[in-house]
Amino acid sequence: MTPVEQIKDKLDIVSFIRQYVELKPSGRNFKASCPFHKEKTPSFMIFTESQSWHCFGSCAEGGDIFKFIMKYDNIEFYEALKMLAEKAGIELKKISPIDQKQFGVLYDINASAKDIFRKELGRGARAQEYLKDRGLKKETADEFEIGFAPQNLDELTVNLINMGYDIKDIERAGLNFKTEKGGYIDRFRGRVMFPIYNHFGKVVGFSGRILPELDTGETGKYINSPETSIFNKSKTLYGFHKSKNHIHEQKLAILVEGQMDFLMAWQDGVNNVVATSGTALTEDHLKTLKRQTDELVLCFDSDEAGIKAAERSIDMANNLDFNVKILVLEEFKDPAEAVVKKPGALSNMIKSAKPAMEFYFDRYIVSGLNNSPSDIKRGARAVLAKINDLFSPIDRSHWIKKLANKTGVDEKALLEEMDQIKKPEIAHKNVSSQTAPENKILTRLDRIAERLISISISEESFIPEIKDYYEYLPENYKSVYRYVANSEKSSDIEINNLVHNLFFKSGVDNDDNNKDKSGQEFYGLLKHLKMEFLKNKLTELTKELKEAEITKDEERLSSVRKQFDEVSKMRQTEG
Repeated sequence: MTPVEQIKDKLDIVSFIRQYVELKPSGRNFKASCPFHKEKTPSFMIFTESQSWHCFGSCAEGGDIFKFIMKYDNIEFYEALKMLAEKAGIELKKISPIDQKQFGVLYDINASAKDIFRKELGRGARAQEYLKDRGLKKETADEFEIGFAPQNLDELTVNLINMGYDIKDIERAGLNFKTEKGGYIDRFRGRVMFPIYNHFGKVVGFSGRILPELDTGETGKYINSPETSIFNKSKTLYGFHKSKNHIHEQKLAILVEGQMDFLMAWQDGVNNVVATSGTALTEDHLKTLKRQTDELVLCFDSDEAGIKAAERSIDMANNLDFNVKILVLEEFKDPAEAVVKKPGALSNMIKSAKPAMEFYFDRYIVSGLNNSPSDIKRGARAVLAKINDLFSPIDRSHWIKKLANKTGVDEKALLEEMDQIKKPEIAHKNVSSQTAPENKILTRLDRIAERLISISISEESFIPEIKDYYEYLPENYKSVYRYVANSEKSSDIEINNLVHNLFFKSGVDNDDNNKDKSGQEFYGLLKHLKMEFLKNKLTELTKELKEAEITKDEERLSSVRKQFDEVSKMRQTEG
């Protein structure tokens, strides 16, 4: 048996998922509210016989125990493999030497580097003094295993080689780099070192802050490990391994910028805090937090760069349906300074955080407004753009009323102005929809098929490649493909119009001088076409299953369930 098979054999999917989701019996199976999207009626099913799960709701996700934990914790397969192997009591190093060489050694190297840095901090009086000056207590530094990288060019590399590690693996871990002369230099030198952990508490990288007296301006104050096979900056939140349970319990996440803000907030008793590290906030970061809470407070630097970062983060979080608030630290430059100058007060400050829309009002309507018509218009349009993005019409109506009160502009005029903001988007949609029959809304499958055929018109060598994927094309686009591939004309006017529009678009949208780029897009789209078709098929079969259950048609139920399992396996294989 493979490691994956051994894990599945030892871990019952129902018992495992029950740790994350409240389950209720449903015949021989179990159901729950889907943890991957909001819903009122439970549509998340766990099948005991097949040891699989599937959401019959809007996300239509499904899979095995591995797919569940990968999606729930937003982790890669190898991390899921290690976690589940540990739970199942399986020793991966003995049964998977290739994986150990490829991935496991990087965890080991990072752990060893962390230990070396810790010892160096114990000997580095200046680094200790720096942390003390920043207000960080020794117990906090110990808890998060902060260290120090000495100035020597290759001290860490030499130490790791002496411990038996291969220099190529040290380079793969991002801890050194090769010079033009062929030697190796440590990436981190003369820096206070902050280990970066994955969700399970394994060190996957580092962030290093140069000591002030060594800062010549030639490098950044902070440098971070490059991305590796175990470290993805866009998915890793600093401190999440410590704070995720607190976030889940308190149903609130506090997001700050950088390690020192996190550490000082944690030290001050705010334990539902996380920080970005080496990159701006990403959708993957937010999806990780979404598993634990819908409530988010942003606590960024109070300078203009911090405020702009907060705006970008608010917009991104709103798209994922977070309830976002923002804490603007007017008296302090950042959360770390707030903790130093006013110990114990950060928790109360967080309670006073404003809803994101109030933040926009303060930023665009109150600040610097001298009541001139141009200022009123400029500020109102900025806020209207944000109101326009709100999902709920009730919310939009509420904030329109408030904006009218703030500016003295009539609600009707504001609504007309907001309608003007919408027009460019509508115009764009009208242009893009010309390739579809009148009044038809393009589905994602339509858009994929349209782009595939458009590329193949521009580059004829791609036309035969679509043949093996013909069955996955929407009906209209099957006719279009037959026209393109075999000059088979249709008597349907809508189909002919669609063909003509695609021939026109192929000359506009495609780069004749970049076949390689078009090829990469084309073959990627072929895979997306099949995946989208299978997803739609699962949705259809789901409806049929529900109908068969209602009518108690056992024969139909058995037949549809068999089809559903076959399509599910195909989708998992493709994914």
